[in-house]
Amino acid sequence: MKATRAKKLRWQFIAVVYISSLFYFLFQGGKTALMLFIIINLLLLYLGLGRWSGITNVTGNRNYSTHGVTTHGSIIAGSSIDVSLNVKVPGYYPLPYIIVRDGMQKHNGQELSFETSFIPNWKRSGSVLYRTPPLQRGEYRFKKTECVSYDVFGLFEHSGIFISESVFSVLPQTVPLKQWSGFRQGIRGPYSHATASRAAKETTQINGVREYLYGDRLSRVHWNATAKTGQWKSKAFERESLPRTLLILDRHYPVYDSYMQERFELAVSIAASFIEHGSRDDTAMGLLSIGEKMTILPPKSGIDQRNLVMKHLTFVDADASHPIFTSLQRADSLIEGGSFALIISTNTGSQIIQSMEWLSRKGVTPCLIHIGSSIDKISGDVAWKQMIQSRGWLVYQIRQLQELPAVLEGSVIA
Repeated sequence: MKATRAKKLRWQFIAVVYISSLFYFLFQGGKTALMLFIIINLLLLYLGLGRWSGITNVTGNRNYSTHGVTTHGSIIAGSSIDVSLNVKVPGYYPLPYIIVRDGMQKHNGQELSFETSFIPNWKRSGSVLYRTPPLQRGEYRFKKTECVSYDVFGLFEHSGIFISESVFSVLPQTVPLKQWSGFRQGIRGPYSHATASRAAKETTQINGVREYLYGDRLSRVHWNATAKTGQWKSKAFERESLPRTLLILDRHYPVYDSYMQERFELAVSIAASFIEHGSRDDTAMGLLSIGEKMTILPPKSGIDQRNLVMKHLTFVDADASHPIFTSLQRADSLIEGGSFALIISTNTGSQIIQSMEWLSRKGVTPCLIHIGSSIDKISGDVAWKQMIQSRGWLVYQIRQLQELPAVLEGSVIA
């Protein structure tokens, strides 16, 4: 509305100037009036030709590169990207400068806008470069890019759009985990035969070929497969038994403010870290995520399983309408006994105790990764933790992602 009104006022101003110069020429006469009238007409001709400046037919392309942490060639949350736009404007009309407005849209509808400018060269082309702020996990899509030019007086705006769509995903943050003794501690009981730890001996029988993972020894490299495919491949050996671990992500956050959003992002990052750990150690890992829709990925090993879980964690939201205990009961038929379950939750008290008891009755050995905060320290409410530990179940409290490896390798948080 304001833009339309401003444009109307500019036209009214030009009309007043032109009529005034015309009357001055008609009634005053003389060389001065004639020259003034000619200059006004030339300026109006220049302003009119701006409509055919070529900006409406602008073309361009976009390239971007990662500035930050990457893994497996993917962008990790907290990283920025450098975006380069190459712009070409056809025609010969002089353009003093061009404003470039670019943007991207997240999968949840959130939009990020960027604006920069450049002075076109004699070929009426140029390039701009900008860097995004640290990006949160999710899928981002570049859409249209708008190029805007003005006349030398800044009176009229002329714009054009070119489309160079591209999509990329930002994965959750992760931290590398070393060999965790919790697998061996958590599988004690009648179902330990189904969840042997990573320390179980490998046989000498080759069980196929898998993708090369960073850190594999040279002795594990399958040289023939590597030579045939042109990509690094490793030998996969049979194990005496494979561990089965189920990650249970609690998505129930009654009050989802910025503080709770940080805790949920931490929970997602912890789940992603365990998946990366399982993929690297060839451990069978699965995911149970219950929100508006229920997602269950049974425990499997391999890079395909890792990709499926990471894709889900990239888009997942805290949209569960029921507490974790009720959500687990909804998934009763999907949870199989004889596995090791890692509950990642901010919940405390009876909800967690009931959930772990329910899992235990189903033959699942539970372990709690509690997303804590400084408030938990002040409150000093540890009775529910002591009750869980008294039943032989593991409890870990994590307040920051970077402390996850140290907490897992150290003592249990009381």
